[in-house]
Amino acid sequence: MPLKDVIEESKRILQEANNRKVEIRLLGGVAIYYTCPSSKNPPLSRAYGDIDVIGLSKQSREISALFKDLGYKPRERFNALYGYKRLIFNDFENMRRIDVFLDIFEMAHKFDFRNRITLCRDTLPVTDLLFTKLQIVKINEKDLKDIILIFMDHDFGKDPCSNVEVDYVTRVTSEDWGIYKTFTMNLKKTAEYLSSVELNDEVKRRVSEKITSLIDEIEKKPKSLGWKLRARVGESKKWYEDVEEDQKVVE
Repeated sequence: MPLKDVIEESKRILQEANNRKVEIRLLGGVAIYYTCPSSKNPPLSRAYGDIDVIGLSKQSREISALFKDLGYKPRERFNALYGYKRLIFNDFENMRRIDVFLDIFEMAHKFDFRNRITLCRDTLPVTDLLFTKLQIVKINEKDLKDIILIFMDHDFGKDPCSNVEVDYVTRVTSEDWGIYKTFTMNLKKTAEYLSSVELNDEVKRRVSEKITSLIDEIEKKPKSLGWKLRARVGESKKWYEDVEEDQKVVE
């Protein structure tokens, strides 16, 4: 049966997936815990609720079998309707759920991660984890904390498993105005929130400089024609998809 401790349960899931050669990786807060050592200490440590993973759509059947065998109950109606891109499994013992994205991460914005899923062990690459946080239009405190953690514990560079890949970020934001809008909006919100976090001044300075540098790189990257055309419309047309709050565990 699923374990009560979320971190230990995530390890159990990953181990069994590895045994079966099922390619799934963590995302969300639990993935930040795995990739950011500073997440284990105040003031940015926090409790984790549900577990989110991403896998390959070509292994959808194997993923469903994995979670059923691990003691989870599939959300039958949801999975029948959306199983080509997303699956949900309930843990009634601990009143939690598992969200499984397949190839595509789609919430307020849409990202195709199918060629990124297997690049690192256990989690999506660092920059993709950052994407999943920066794309949240109605961002909250825990997400801002997770963004700060990524900048605290990861430098800019080329290694997808340990660095924020600036070229990757600027390429995505130069092609899609909507993503650019939400990312830059949330980077600025993170910088503002940083001032209220009880971190030492040197850490705040380093994180602030990284955020400012990334915004500068995003701004100076040449933009596509599609980006420029959409920018003319601006905020008069909604640039993101609404994300409905879902019940934690339902039949």
